[in-house]
Amino acid sequence: MKAIVAEKVGPPAVLKVVERAIPEPKPGWVLIKVKAFGLNRSEMFTRQGQSPSVKFPIVLGIECVGIVEKGTTNKFAKGQQVCAIMGGMGREFDGGYQEYVCVPESIVLPFESTLDWSVLGALPEMFQTAIGSLQLGLNLHREDTLLIRGGTSSIGMAATQLAKTMGATVIATTRNSSKMQVMKDNGVDRVLIDDGLLSSQVKAIYPEGVDKVLELIGATTLKDSLQCAKAGGIVCMTGILGNQWVLKDFEPMGDIPSTVRLTSYMGESANLSAVLFREFIKQVEDGSIKIRIDTVFGMDDIVAAHGYMEANKAKGKLVVETGL
Repeated sequence: MKAIVAEKVGPPAVLKVVERAIPEPKPGWVLIKVKAFGLNRSEMFTRQGQSPSVKFPIVLGIECVGIVEKGTTNKFAKGQQVCAIMGGMGREFDGGYQEYVCVPESIVLPFESTLDWSVLGALPEMFQTAIGSLQLGLNLHREDTLLIRGGTSSIGMAATQLAKTMGATVIATTRNSSKMQVMKDNGVDRVLIDDGLLSSQVKAIYPEGVDKVLELIGATTLKDSLQCAKAGGIVCMTGILGNQWVLKDFEPMGDIPSTVRLTSYMGESANLSAVLFREFIKQVEDGSIKIRIDTVFGMDDIVAAHGYMEANKAKGKLVVETGL
């Protein structure tokens, strides 16, 4: 089989397509024939050396979709459509960037769908992060006003549509004015150009602030995002698109407005139920949720795909199909 191995810490060029033997699942694990996998910035961070616990060489990939090839119990049947997500994939053990992957049964969810594998490959991590942030991190309610900082990311675009189905008003940001129409087409009620100091723009529209803020840029904009929330509002930090992990010179009593709550969401496979995932797939199938995929790559194009992701060029999810 083909596997994409990150040989060491470094630029996209450290990713090499190699031939390997198909692995055998150990007890309680399942072998999946991978049809497609999404690309995620956490995988880029790992490649760059920002995941200290990860030992190289390693096959990256925190998600994949495909069909069951072999199990060690009767929990999954051969040929069954499944996704695998998180649970140590691509960090503690080899992940989804390969044609066959062995994963614990506990992180595998079954589904049935006629959607193209390229579409299915975009869904697991994107949906898990978006729905977890909205429901668990922000406790989003109907008629809430939600600010999504980083609205053109795949998580931001999924969160926009999910929030709209939940009855919220969505304001979302981009740094690039050429992406405004894409965001409007995705359902955003109002697009703001993010210059790093967004709170004044938000307060000009909502003098008291917004109900909820989904922070996808991260530490670089978090202090300003806290100033966008109204008293009693919630700010949930989920993403690190700004590539800065540590918040410097943070004074909680001054930087967190009185009664505003700061949370974070770092979801795991346990946060994504099979029932919710199947319902989401049905919404994609019937067109009530539209998934924006920027580019579908082949495995041999992985260096270009990571370079594209690192350059922040994407206007939607990046997916790799294995061709199996």
